[in-house]
Amino acid sequence: MAQRPIWRGHLRLALVSCPVALYSTSHDRGSLHFNLINPKTGNRIRMITQDAETEEELARADLVKGYEFKKDTYLILADEDFDSARIDSSSTIKIDKFVDAASIDPIYFDTSYYVAPDGDAGQDVFVVLRDAILESGKAAFARVVIMQRERAIAIMPMGKGLVAHTLHEERDLNDADDLFRDVPGTKPDAEMIQLAKQLIERQSGQFAPGDMEDRYEARLREVIAAKLKGAGVEKLEEDDTDRSNVIDLMAALKRSLGTAEVSARTAKTKGPAGPAETARAPVKQAKPSGKPPTRRKA
Repeated sequence: MAQRPIWRGHLRLALVSCPVALYSTSHDRGSLHFNLINPKTGNRIRMITQDAETEEELARADLVKGYEFKKDTYLILADEDFDSARIDSSSTIKIDKFVDAASIDPIYFDTSYYVAPDGDAGQDVFVVLRDAILESGKAAFARVVIMQRERAIAIMPMGKGLVAHTLHEERDLNDADDLFRDVPGTKPDAEMIQLAKQLIERQSGQFAPGDMEDRYEARLREVIAAKLKGAGVEKLEEDDTDRSNVIDLMAALKRSLGTAEVSARTAKTKGPAGPAETARAPVKQAKPSGKPPTRRKA
């Protein structure tokens, strides 16, 4: 089934524009879902929509939206009210400026959408804008109204198309100062840093989509399958790491390097990794982009 766009309009840079549509980048892949069950009867619980005062059961299709302007008093808003609030970014993604992609701290990224041409008209413009952004090495900063909220977005090339990443506002982010307040400000031992860098280098690899496999869900499916057969699954041993962190750090780093060396030699003996092994290659972490911004107090 063809994907349905969640937004349709135009992408504009100065006086150049082309029709585009936004599509969700992800979908429900059939992950595990659970229902609330009454343990006394084994029956599923039915959630109902009802009037908070009269307790009358209602159909969701008959409901309208309301704004609480004072305690328990609501202003009803109709579709035409929302239409009258439309602004230019409701129908046009106007590129305001271009910024270095690496300058956007990853903490700002929220949801991603594919940006694709909407029909045959303007595809030549779309391709020119895509390649120009790609060769500039920058991200296009723009705004778009999605689900009755204007969102700042960063548009970046991806293959033959573009991807728009919605960005959190500064006020959406919790302040991290209190969390990091007690982190020591002293410079660590240079030798230990060097050992840690060697460990990072030994465990470096290429990013692969298979790295994101949900291993907990896979294990939970095993538990469900076993329980359906009337069997059980042996519990895995949990990590008993001492949270007090009272260890000989230098010795631990050296032992870790020794373990990494053994793993590297074993991998070479086995030869090139197969597809499954490649998919689980360790992820190389991206370098932080500058000083973290000051966050709003939670």
